[in-house]
Amino acid sequence: MSQDTPPVTRDPVRTRAQILGAARRAFAAQGLGGARVDAIAEASGANKRMIYYYFSDKEGLFRAVLESIYEELCAVAATLDLDAPPDAALARYVDFVWEYYSTRPEVIAILNSENLHGGRHMRGSERIRALERPFVDQLDGLLERGVAAGVFRPGVDAMTLHVTVVGMIYFFLGNGTTLSIFFGRDLRGPAAREAWHAHVRTATAMMIAPTGRS
Repeated sequence: MSQDTPPVTRDPVRTRAQILGAARRAFAAQGLGGARVDAIAEASGANKRMIYYYFSDKEGLFRAVLESIYEELCAVAATLDLDAPPDAALARYVDFVWEYYSTRPEVIAILNSENLHGGRHMRGSERIRALERPFVDQLDGLLERGVAAGVFRPGVDAMTLHVTVVGMIYFFLGNGTTLSIFFGRDLRGPAAREAWHAHVRTATAMMIAPTGRS
């Protein structure tokens, strides 16, 4: 049977999802270079040939994992009620970003790995580019409503908002160990994490408030 022949499986959707889940854990723990297809196949309960059929090679599997991360992020974002009053909707958005990254530490590790590889897998993904537009439109709509209501300052776009919020959250969560050592404080415990979450909420609201408001 050739590699192009579909592998025999009773539930291809489930099999593909199991492979992606195992790959996500492996890439987070060991990076693209350290993860092994054999180990991913064993962890997923799938035949290694299925990995090559669905994803072509390890690079293709890594790209698919990245796509699944952004699909998940955008799918959850699409369920947010951002039609609430702008101030409340902004707080919900910050809470969403915090919840997403704080409960998925493997995402930070995988994105760090992709940055080390120059973003070449994302650059070749049409799927990720297609996800960007609805996400940007959703945030821009919130910002436009806030400006019209006089509670947000003009000139902040979706990219600026998202990069600012993710930057504050991503850096804190991704560098908790080294920051704790440097400052001599445990920044990884529940109290410190919740305090930082509250700080991001406040800082974001201040950044986006009209001039003269805090």
